[in-house]
This record gives sequence, C-alpha cells and structure tokens, in this order.
Amino acid sequence: MKQVLADEQAMAAFGAALAASVTEGGVIFLRGDLGMGKTTLSRGVLRGCGHTGSVKSPTYTLVEPYDTPSGPVFHFDLYRLSDPEELEYLGIRDYFTEQALCLIEWPDKGAGVLPSPDLEIQIEMSGTGRSLLLTPVTQKGQAMVDNLSNTTTELAGDD
Repeated sequence: MKQVLADEQAMAAFGAALAASVTEGGVIFLRGDLGMGKTTLSRGVLRGCGHTGSVKSPTYTLVEPYDTPSGPVFHFDLYRLSDPEELEYLGIRDYFTEQALCLIEWPDKGAGVLPSPDLEIQIEMSGTGRSLLLTPVTQKGQAMVDNLSNTTTELAGDD
C-alpha cells in the first residue's frame, strides 16, 4: 500500500489511523532518512491510541514506554545504537508481548536482535510531502493494511 501525505498534520493523522488499524499489538518498523517524519508518525499513533501527554523522541533513551487506553506502546529510536547487542542489556525481549505495539525507528541498527516486523513503513520525500510505502510481513501486518485501506483515502489526496 502506498500513501502520499501532504504535510506534518497529515502524517500525524495517518498515524492515528494506523493506531486504529491495530487490533492486537504488533511490531512496526519505521524506515527513512533523518527528518522524514518517523517520530511525527509515531506521535500520531500514540495520539490515536489515546495518549494525551507529551511524546518525546527516544533518541537518547532508545525506548519510551507509554501506557495508553489501547494498551502498551513502546517507541524505539535506535539511531544512536552502536551495537545491536546493547539491546540485550535493555531487556529488549520483554517489550515484545502480544498486547504491546512496538514502533521501531532505525530498525537496521538492531538487526539480529529485533524480532521480525508485522509491518514495515518506508518514508520518502514526495514533492513537499511524504510518500509512505507500507509492506505487510505477517498476517497481522496485512490486517493493519487492510483496515487502513478502508479509512485513509481522505488523508492523502493522491494515492
């Protein structure tokens, strides 16, 4: 599924729609260069899960946990990770439960330690906006994409 979003507001709205598409936890890899909107998308997901407080980028802490009305959400930013083995010291495996939604920015930095994703989202420039390519990896990921397809046509404009 490809989605073209005009601006930051559309990215956040798409994140909220993505949150609504998740029926039971999951692992979502967010890929894209610096400044593409991965954290903005994550902020939208958290808002869509019912989180009302601030959402900070976990660039230095590696993970920020959120207890939302929709269930636990863990936002990972592995940009500053120098060795995937560092994730073992975080107790990384404890985060990946059936109920938890895990959003992972820079997943390549955790290769070999992270579980496989349910959904991968590649974010790239598209004019002044962003183009998102959603690739489901599991049945759970496919269900997210199917649910999204029913709700996001009004966000994008051009598909």
